[in-house]
Amino acid sequence: MSYRLAIFDLDGTVLDTIDDLTASVNWALTASSLPTRSREEVLRFVGNGIKRLVELSLPQGEQDAFDRVFADFKVHYALHAADRTKPYAGVCDMLSALRAAGVRLAVLSNKADGAVQSLVNTYFEGVFHTVMGERENEGVKRKPAPDAVYAILDAHGVTPAEAVYIGDSDVDIMTARNAGLDAILVTWGFRSAAFLREKGAATLVDHPEQLLSLIL
Repeated sequence: MSYRLAIFDLDGTVLDTIDDLTASVNWALTASSLPTRSREEVLRFVGNGIKRLVELSLPQGEQDAFDRVFADFKVHYALHAADRTKPYAGVCDMLSALRAAGVRLAVLSNKADGAVQSLVNTYFEGVFHTVMGERENEGVKRKPAPDAVYAILDAHGVTPAEAVYIGDSDVDIMTARNAGLDAILVTWGFRSAAFLREKGAATLVDHPEQLLSLIL
């Protein structure tokens, strides 16, 4: 099927951000004399925004330290979000091909909006037509609520049937389902193919180039 609009998740879908997220989580935990987390643990914790990431990273019984650790995380990540982060292989070529074919492109992430804007500007300047991070302070519920998806659809004058959502997690599966969009799940991100199938993913791809035939 040919789509007019492709909405992409950010972390684990177009950008490999896990090493910088892990470094910032551990810097903040260490600053409060708390035990650090492994890369694999942080992989399991991501997907629902940085507040939830920090909540899950805190040791049991240490939730009172949340405000301090979260504040330290934000300070560190603002300075180091692009230290080791990089686009996944083949993603830039895939996005360029979609844009050249006339497909509208959007990013929708549960990461703080400022960080999303900065990362997209750093790695994909001029590529996406719409970029949206977490904006609950503006009354837009975060994924898997469909609110932000609807806002993007309205901005482009596109119906759910004319758009596709591309992500790498169970949150993305639920987001697409709640918004009434077709979904494509990528297997190079933060969740395994087996996990995604278990959560109900119907269409999976192993390389960015495969997205072209499914979207165009």
